[in-house]
Amino acid sequence: MFNKKTIRDIDPKGKKVLVRVDFNVPTKDGVVGDDTRIQAALPTIKYLLEKGAAVILCSHLGRPKGGPEEKYSMKPVAEHLAKLLGMPVAFAADCIGPIATDAAAALKPGGVLLLENTRFHAEEEKNDMGMAKQLASLADMYVNDAFGTAHRAHASTEGVTHFLPGVAGFLLEKEIKYLGQVVADPKKPFVAIMGGAKISDKIGVIKNLLTKADFVLIGGGMANTFFKAQGLDMADSLVEDEALETAKSLLKDAGKKLMLPVDVVLADKFDAEAQSKTAKVGNVEAGWRILDIGPETVAAYSKVIETAATVVWNGPMGVFEFPRFAKGTFDVAKAVAACKGVTVIGGGDSVAAVQESGLADKITHISTGGGASLEMLEGLELPGVSALQDK
Repeated sequence: MFNKKTIRDIDPKGKKVLVRVDFNVPTKDGVVGDDTRIQAALPTIKYLLEKGAAVILCSHLGRPKGGPEEKYSMKPVAEHLAKLLGMPVAFAADCIGPIATDAAAALKPGGVLLLENTRFHAEEEKNDMGMAKQLASLADMYVNDAFGTAHRAHASTEGVTHFLPGVAGFLLEKEIKYLGQVVADPKKPFVAIMGGAKISDKIGVIKNLLTKADFVLIGGGMANTFFKAQGLDMADSLVEDEALETAKSLLKDAGKKLMLPVDVVLADKFDAEAQSKTAKVGNVEAGWRILDIGPETVAAYSKVIETAATVVWNGPMGVFEFPRFAKGTFDVAKAVAACKGVTVIGGGDSVAAVQESGLADKITHISTGGGASLEMLEGLELPGVSALQDK
C-alpha cells in the first residue's frame, strides 16, 4: 500500500538528517500545551538517534506574518522536547542562514538540533527554491514525518526534496497506511461519519466517501444544510445557503447511503448556558437552533457503527465546545471505540472528543493532521508525500 521509501531504507549512521516534523503545537507564555504532535514524532527521532545520526528538526508553528514573532518561536518546543527525550536539544534562532549553518555544522552524531520556525521566512509558504536549497545544505538526508503539512507544497516539505533525497518517517508512513487503506480498500461494511459546521469544506470528501462507503452518517452544522435542502424549516440554526444546491445533489446521488439525524438538541441561543430541549427534526420552532444530535439519532448511528468492519470519522456531531451540547459527539465516540473493526479518526475536533472521553487507546488510528487527512479521504495526492523517493 505504501510505495515510498522510509527511514528503514536508509543508513543514517554518521550522517546529518534533516527531519520535517509537525511541531505546530499550542504554546502559551513559553510553555507547550497539548504535546500530542511532539509525542507522535518521537519514534522517528529515537530511531535515527539509535542508528547514529545527527538529527536536525524543522517545523512551522502558528501563522506568523512572514517574519519572526516571539509568540511563535520554537524555543519552548525545544525545551519540551529535551524533557521528553531526556537529553539536551540544541536550538538555532533561525532555520536558514549563518546561524542555522553554524548550529548544524556543530551538531555531532547522536545529537538533536531544532531550527527556528520555518514560517518566519515568507519564502517557506511560496515553496521558494532558494530557501529549500539552504535548508537542504544543512544535511545529507531528508525525512518527512510531518503528515499535518504533507498537503502543502512548501520549501520544507516539497522544495527540499529537489536537493536532497527524501524518505518518510514512521508517523507519515502510518498515517498514509491507515487513511490510504480507508480510501483504497476498506473492509466492508464501511461506515463514514462526517460532522462539523460546513458542507462546503467537505464536499469532495463526502462525494468520494459515497462511492466507497456503505453508510455516511451526517452530524454537526452541516446536517442543517441538508435538512433545509429537503425543504425543512431550520429556524435560527446555522445553514450554509450557498451550499443548498450541492446538498440537494448529494442527497439525490446518495440514496439510502446518506443518513441524517432524526432528532436534535435545540438551544434558545448560541451560548454554553442556553436553555435546551430535544425535538424531532421537522419541529424546530422559531427562535431555536440545532446544536447537537439527539438520543434517537445516537442510537440509530451506534447500531450502524457497531456492525462496521471499517469506520472513519471526521468532525463533531454538535457544538462540542459547549458541554451541554457535546453529548452527541461523546456518545458517537463511545460507539466508535466499541466497534470491533478498524477505526480511524481524521483530525480536528473529533480527535479532541476521543481524547477528552478517555477512549483514545480504543481507536485503531488517530490522525495528527486535519487538512491533510481530509485531502487523503478525498482521494487527492499530497505534495509532501509524492515528493519522496519511490520504493
